[in-house]
Order: sequence, then C-alpha cells, then structure tokens
Amino acid sequence: MHDISLITTIAFGLTAALVFGLLAKRIGLSPIVGYLLGGLMVGPHTPGFVGNAALASQLAEIGVILLMFGVGLHFHLKDLLAVRKIAVPGALGQSAAATVCCLGVAIAAGFDWKSGLVLGAATSVASTVVLLRVLMDHGLVDTPEGHVAIGWLVVEDIITVLVLVMLPALAASGAVDAAVAEGSSIWAALGIAVLKLVLLGGVVALAGAKFVPWLLLRVTRLRSPELFTLTVLVMAMAVAVLSYLIFDASMALGAFLAGMMVGQSKVSHQAGADALPMRDAFAVLFFVSVGMFFDYSILWKAPGLVLGVFAIIVVVKPVVALLIVIVSGRSLRTGLTVAGGLAQIGEFSFILAELAKSLKLMPGEGHDVLVAGAIFSISINPALFKGLLALEPWVQKHPRLASLVNRGSEARGLGVNAAMSDTAPSDSAVKAIVIGYGPVGQTLTRLLGEFKIDPTIIETNIDTVLELQGAGRRALYGDATRGALLQEAGIKSASYLVVTLPKTDVAIAVITAARALNPHIRVLTRARYLREREALEDAGAMVISYDEAESAVGLAEVLLTEVQAPQARIEAEVVRIRRELAVAH
Repeated sequence: MHDISLITTIAFGLTAALVFGLLAKRIGLSPIVGYLLGGLMVGPHTPGFVGNAALASQLAEIGVILLMFGVGLHFHLKDLLAVRKIAVPGALGQSAAATVCCLGVAIAAGFDWKSGLVLGAATSVASTVVLLRVLMDHGLVDTPEGHVAIGWLVVEDIITVLVLVMLPALAASGAVDAAVAEGSSIWAALGIAVLKLVLLGGVVALAGAKFVPWLLLRVTRLRSPELFTLTVLVMAMAVAVLSYLIFDASMALGAFLAGMMVGQSKVSHQAGADALPMRDAFAVLFFVSVGMFFDYSILWKAPGLVLGVFAIIVVVKPVVALLIVIVSGRSLRTGLTVAGGLAQIGEFSFILAELAKSLKLMPGEGHDVLVAGAIFSISINPALFKGLLALEPWVQKHPRLASLVNRGSEARGLGVNAAMSDTAPSDSAVKAIVIGYGPVGQTLTRLLGEFKIDPTIIETNIDTVLELQGAGRRALYGDATRGALLQEAGIKSASYLVVTLPKTDVAIAVITAARALNPHIRVLTRARYLREREALEDAGAMVISYDEAESAVGLAEVLLTEVQAPQARIEAEVVRIRRELAVAH
C-alpha cells in the first residue's frame, strides 16, 4: 500500500478538531481549546491513531502563511510606520522583560544560562494565529489599537529572526568567556541578518509598486477564476518560501510582506476572498499540531518550571506591555488590546525551541514546557482578552484610577490639541465635525472640502492627528464621547456632525454627548446592521447609512449592470431596495 500519512493526518486531525471544537463551543469555551484537545487525541502521547507530527507542523505553517498574507493585504506600509514609535520600543521592552524573567526561572530549575536565554526568547514572541483570531472576533483588526498590536507582533517576528540567526554562533561558544571571544562572530551574524532583512524589504517594496499589481491586473483580464486563485497562492507561498530560503526570514514575515505587495493592487479584495477558505482550514491544523506535540507528563515532572513559564506568559508579558503603552501616552484601550492579544505563545516559540534543541542549547524538557505554556495560554487567551477589554469601562467608573491611567495619553493629547488653539477658527466658522478618520471619514472629508467646507476631525490615533495637523487640517485627538473635546471642536455652533465609527455603542455615546451640547445639530452616522436603527434614532441620529443595506445595493447594481439593464431601471431598483430594507427593519 502506498504512503497516505499526509491524507490520514489531515483527515483524523480535522475530524478530531471538529468533534472537540463542537464540544468546547457547546460548554461555552473557545473552539481553539477543542482544536488543541483534538491534536492531543491524534498525537503520540495518547492511545489510538497517531498522526505524522512533522507533516502536521508543515501544514500548520501553511495556515500561518495564508493568515499573515491576509493581514498584509489590509495592513499597508503607512499603517506600520504610523505605529513604529510604540511598536518598536514596546516589542523590545516586552521581549527583554520576558527573557530576563524566564532566564531567572530557568536557572532556578537547573538550566544553564544559554538554555535560559533561549527559553526566554521563545516565551517573548506571541502566536500570529491567536492574536489575529481574537482581534477578528472583537472587530479590532482595522482599528488603531489593532494596528498597534499587529505592528508590535511584526517587530517581535523580526526580533525572532535575528535570534534564530544568532543561535548557531551562541552554540559555538562553550562558556561565558568563550562567548565573549566569539562576540565578533555573533555581531557579524547579526549584521548580516539585518542586511538581509533590509534587502528583503527593498525587493518587496519594488515588486509591490511595479510588478505585482501589473501581473494581477493582466491575470484578471483573462477572466479565469482558477488562474487568478493560483496566482494569489503563488504570491503568498513563493514569497514566503523565498524569504526563508534566500533571506533567512521567517515564512510568516515573508507572507505578510507578500500580502502588502498584493494589497497595492486594484484586485486585492478578490485576492483576500480567494485565500479565506484555505486560510481557515489550515489555521485549524496549526492548533491541532500544537496539541500533538504536548507531552503532559511534564506537568508532574517539572510543575514549578511549567507554572513559572506560564506566569511569565500571562502575567509578566501583558503587564509590561500595558505599562509601556500607558507610559508612552497611548490610550488604556490600546494598552489592554496589546496586553491581552500578546499574552500567549505559539508557532515561533516552537521554531526557536526546535533549532535550539538541534544545537544542544536546550534540553527536551524545555521544549515540552514551551508546548505546555502554549496550550494553556492559547486556551485561556480568548477569555483573558475579553476580560481585559472589560476593564476599560470599569476603570472609567473610578475617577482617581482613570485619571492615573489616562494621565499620559491626556497629557499627550492636550499637547497635540494645544497646537490647534492658536490657529483655531471661530465657532461660527465650524460647519461640520467628522468623528473618525478611517476610509469612510477620509472620503467624507474630501467631499466636504470640494464644497468649500473644512471640517474639524476628531480621531483617536494620535499619529494620524499629527499627520493631519502637519497637512494644515484642523484635527483634534481624543475620545469624542467627552463633552469637553466636542466643545473644543466647536460643536455648539456646528451645523453637521458626521459619525463614521463602526461600533454602534460608541456612536450612540458620541451622538448623545453632541445633542446635549447642540440639540439642533444635524447628525449623520453609519451603522453595520439595519437592526441598530431604533437605538441610533433614539440617540438623535437623523441620517443613517447601513453597511448591510449598502452591500445589498452595491451587489444589485453590479448584477444589473452585468445583465445590461437600462440605467433608469438600475436607479429605480436601488431606490426600491433601500425603501424595502428600511420598512422591513
């Protein structure tokens, strides 16, 4: 019989993941917990079928590649540059703190200093899959705080690449004195790694600006869905693999850069849609592969080490991240998002551990501890993330604590807003206020400008505010639900308030605060779902644009255009659809 280990591993792994995922969901846990247990059931440490762990690991890597490719599609270079001032020092600080703490725990458990350093580096880097899953579940991927978390993770990935390059040089040194003697080789290896990453970035930037958009457009014009899907897969997989083979970068980082290249094309949305089904299936295999590696005997062989590493992952890392974000003057919500999202470890930790094990820098016990830490931290991460986000409203209810936590962001915001005070127009000159400067806010601001209306923009991304101010726009930083900020924006005499925020509860809070200061202001807002109409109208919204309704309208327009319907018929159908949806809800 021919070898079907790949097929059986996929079949049994996905089946076990489905069964335990359904059970986990049934009892109120994240399906991720079920996927991990499913992996344990098909692993070598439980009776019954044993999957091919090496193949499962490679299949999981495909999931990571497709996931990072999807993130890169929507995460443009300007988004990464916008968060560099917090992501770079934050990732470095958090990684250093986790490494030092883990070094102490490892030495206390009998490891040498090299094994402790590697264990610490492995615990400092978070799982891409888990972070993106919780951000997606809470609708935070395309928010300022989501951008900070993703940028932070990208910096951690780069740090991991540098550590991977340095490990062979570290293994070549026999002791502390020898390590000092080998210092030049370590720094040389580090310099070469940095140079390769710079070259990779240059190649991606050049290809993304010229070649990739041109190629995708040509393939699209062939009107072959199969060829287009194949082209997208080649972009994701080939760039990821070449980044690993030629530039010694991680495949996840290469896939992220590939996504950024394709994201500059006019067909990026279709590329993302094609990659989505495969991404979800292979992402499940990632969690299955983690469960397969878990040797649960480590729980009684080294309980102190397991608890110590687990505490560093879910306590030290999030606390340090939160403190760094707060001290840097960012909002509490950003700090809680980063802290919760990065309070786990995953795929890159295992890559580091595997290499260190092959170089005899880490005993097998260290690898088992990392897998245990990954399983426990991944299992509780969704609940931990949700719990940390729930702390924000609780903190705001305690004025002293809120003042202490928000002192840095408020001081930074006051400094930014003070720059507008000298050039602020009179209240009578403020005709419109736009809340939020995402894609919707940018479009509406441009349209207002075409009609000689220069709106005041309120945005929670301080880097965006600084950029707008530098371009001569009137922009203020802060929470638009606060009356003082609305007054500073000129709400009392403004004619229009345009709320572009996607979250309905926040939009209602903004509208309520604005109507209290100016009962006659005309409020225009967006909403995701038609069912949110009553709550928004009760708050004072007069004109509401529903994402759900506009999707139906947009698809209807495209469909009628495809069947060559007359323009008058298309316009009539658009009006009818909007009317019917409004009445139905």
